[in-house]
Amino acid sequence: MLASILWILITGFFVGQLARRLGAPPLVGMILVGIILGPQVRNLISADVLNAADELRTLAVMIILMKAGLGLDREKLAQQGTVALRLGFLPAATEAMAIAIAAMFIFKFDFSTGLLLGCVIGAESPAVIVPGMLRLKSLGWGVSKGIPDAILTGSALSDVLLLLVFSLLLSFLAQGGVEQITLPGGFTLNALQLLPLQIILQIVLGVVFGYLAARLLVVLLTKQNWTQNAVQDTVIAASLALFLVIVAQALPYFSGYLATMAMGFFLIELDAPLARKLRGGFDSLWIVAEIFLFVLLGATIQLQVLEKILLPGILILAIGLFIGRMFGWYLSTLGSNWNWRERLFLLPGNSAKATVQAAIGAIPLAQGIAGGEIILAIAALSILITAPLGAWATAAFAPKLLTQGEVDPTKVTVATRTLLLAAVDTSELATDVLTKVADLARRSNGEAIVLHVINTPNPPGVKQIRTQAKQLLSDIRYEFMTATGTVPEEIIATAEKYHVTAIVMGKRGHQPWEQVLIGSVSQAVLEASSIPVILLENREPNHNL
Repeated sequence: MLASILWILITGFFVGQLARRLGAPPLVGMILVGIILGPQVRNLISADVLNAADELRTLAVMIILMKAGLGLDREKLAQQGTVALRLGFLPAATEAMAIAIAAMFIFKFDFSTGLLLGCVIGAESPAVIVPGMLRLKSLGWGVSKGIPDAILTGSALSDVLLLLVFSLLLSFLAQGGVEQITLPGGFTLNALQLLPLQIILQIVLGVVFGYLAARLLVVLLTKQNWTQNAVQDTVIAASLALFLVIVAQALPYFSGYLATMAMGFFLIELDAPLARKLRGGFDSLWIVAEIFLFVLLGATIQLQVLEKILLPGILILAIGLFIGRMFGWYLSTLGSNWNWRERLFLLPGNSAKATVQAAIGAIPLAQGIAGGEIILAIAALSILITAPLGAWATAAFAPKLLTQGEVDPTKVTVATRTLLLAAVDTSELATDVLTKVADLARRSNGEAIVLHVINTPNPPGVKQIRTQAKQLLSDIRYEFMTATGTVPEEIIATAEKYHVTAIVMGKRGHQPWEQVLIGSVSQAVLEASSIPVILLENREPNHNL
């Protein structure tokens, strides 16, 4: 089992990065690794790990939905009105209906079995869609109209609808009829009549439990301070989110995934600083979870069932996407402020299949439903085609179809490179500057440039500065540079050339601030630099800042 985990992590990571360097999404490489390592080809993944694949996928999807909730923007969702709600129901419903009708002609299914196939294929994949939308938000694509937020919310709601209908149809086909349910007071309803109530109940209770969980986290982590650092905050938050998912599986009266996403959303409203810390923690968890999710997804794909179903399966997928789902997209965005390019973006951004299909695709066959082997084959085909294609197309077409707006760093993690410029001379202030740069770089996981401007060949003291830099920046990635010319001009030119985050330099003397700045290097840099400048003054002999 440990060897299998090692194979999954190492090969999944490096092949995923290889795919990224070749211009494809990393998940393409990870799914390929899963196919090769899985029982279809090399059989290098132990049975224990494969048996736990569903649970590990559940954990990974919980992590990515928590990331999605922590990235939602309430104002943008409110701006869209009912678009997000319609995206949660109409595209999935129209795609499922189109597939059901097509399956009646192509595979000679009855309508119930065709709709069962439509529910399996129509479900959207949070594992593919959520990372793609969060990446767009971090780059600003479509954020001015809240397009990524609407897609994120809609994809979570659509799975609630289709999974409920799938369960109802499965029970109907297995028992040969619709189960009757007697309510208090003698009222008798069948499961089909109860379906709208079940959908509303799952959504409402999911949102309520997500809110209560968010309140509990704020009390435990902020008001009562049970934790000491961001890692512990993330562990507690992830445990509570997983608890919601597990309880929802045992008591299917609410959507555990929706509750998880709602918990992240309400955390932003209740305690934004805590949400920001958790966002970074779940970003780290996703690095590992993503590998397990897509490698195990590839390992569970049944390649042998694709042999006789390839062309009819592709036809079914095309009908569902280009007829059913596109009609649903049109109805969802009708009356909105989306232009035709933004509506067209739903084609790559809202059509990926993966996790739900892997989780439920084999259930009809296992329960002896007629046509179950065809449903399993098309589910596997939908993963192989739409997951990598959707991930690639989202990134490729967003710049062509969406408008880039201002990134909101309070809603997404914005990856920035911290590069500090330490401008030093041969005075004793050099030690203070290097020490401060080392401290700032460690806090931000940044890098540094140490710059010394010289005006004479072979100046004294340079060797000493190099030695100090090596000692004080021993655990920091840095580069030592020398330049010849006017000191302020060289400092500013180097800072602009390398796009540094800030300039750190010393301020001499014990004179009043106004006198020190007159005619000094500090004054010249402050006046001319568009980059922030941090000035350090040595007031005491022991170099206290």
